[in-house]
Amino acid sequence: MEFENIPTIPTADEILDRSLRRAALIKKEKTDKDRANEEFIRAIYSSVYDKLIDSVQKFPNFDELSPFYTDIVNLLFSVDKIRHSLGAIQWAAETARKVGGSYARDMRNSGDTNTLRKQATARIASIVHQVDKDLKYLNEARNVLRKLPDIREEEFTVVVAGYPNVGKSSFINLVSSATSEVAGYAFTTKRIIVGHHDVGRDRIQIVDTPGILDRPVEERNAIENQALSAITNVADMILFIIDASEGCGYSIESQMNLMKSIKEVTKGVPFEAVVNKSDMKEMPGFINMSTITEDGIEDVVSLITEYLKSSPKNLIARNQKEIPE
Repeated sequence: MEFENIPTIPTADEILDRSLRRAALIKKEKTDKDRANEEFIRAIYSSVYDKLIDSVQKFPNFDELSPFYTDIVNLLFSVDKIRHSLGAIQWAAETARKVGGSYARDMRNSGDTNTLRKQATARIASIVHQVDKDLKYLNEARNVLRKLPDIREEEFTVVVAGYPNVGKSSFINLVSSATSEVAGYAFTTKRIIVGHHDVGRDRIQIVDTPGILDRPVEERNAIENQALSAITNVADMILFIIDASEGCGYSIESQMNLMKSIKEVTKGVPFEAVVNKSDMKEMPGFINMSTITEDGIEDVVSLITEYLKSSPKNLIARNQKEIPE
């Protein structure tokens, strides 16, 4: 996954402390004072440049991100703001090297390398501190993004959708490797969670989405938009769960309206609706299940499996497995 290998982004002070320590060690090795001052500055700007550039290069190329991850990053932070911060750090790296290199060259013809060394150190420190906010912002983004689920585009993906508290997480915990938090209040699922269900040699990727409310797009919050992003960008099949008992706090009418709006957004994606909490109330015309008694769960799994078998994505995966190495 694109974000897992992003290293911790250091602050300006951490970069400078590291660079100054390294430069001080190199300076000690030189017996000639003027040469020592020149090497001190070269060590500082080289270390600063390397660390800043490494921080930039370890971030993924946002032009190559899938639409799903692009949407998620925009919801959590802002792709444009991250790009701006990366550009600022790139500028700081190149400017620190340019300024430091200029001072180092001037030292060769100077009678006062101590003064130039102090000036160069101060200039480089000032440049790095100018992007301290960008460094901190990127590290904040890094700490969140590296925890995003690894959704693999090549795997058959079922997105489970519906109102909050209808039993989406409970269902996924029963049929997959996911361990979503389950509680009796709305919006328990604050982020997208991925589980897997094996069917012989094949694997189904099941995405647990935050609950979506049936209201205008502009009124939906970031959590709801994450769910919509998953539905529109990664789903090979959508499993919509209805709470016939209305114990979730939303009427059947509202749930049906939401189902209709999701169908309109995801035209062309296979769509199935099932009813949960059948131990309390059933609805004719649907597969009825209960995540409490587990009645009907296997029927829903069988339904998903039928879509897996006919999926073009699954046929491609099977052909690749059968090609001899």
